[in-house]
Amino acid sequence: MADAISVRLDEASLRALRLLEATGFSRSEAIRTALVQAADQLGASLALKAEIAALEADEDDRAEMAAVAALMEDLRAPG
Repeated sequence: MADAISVRLDEASLRALRLLEATGFSRSEAIRTALVQAADQLGASLALKAEIAALEADEDDRAEMAAVAALMEDLRAPG
């Protein structure tokens, strides 16, 4: 059985809800879909941030990036 909740929506949220309802979603479907998509996007963003932090903490990877940058600088045409 699903939990029922009550929320107060601001004008921007109401406009977004109306837009979703205009595509055929019921209010409940629109809100559930938006919550799941927002959580998925947040999870992906957090995973990407964790991967970036891991790469930045990897001394070998940072050394390789510096070596590649130096090589690219050496290969760059003068001027």
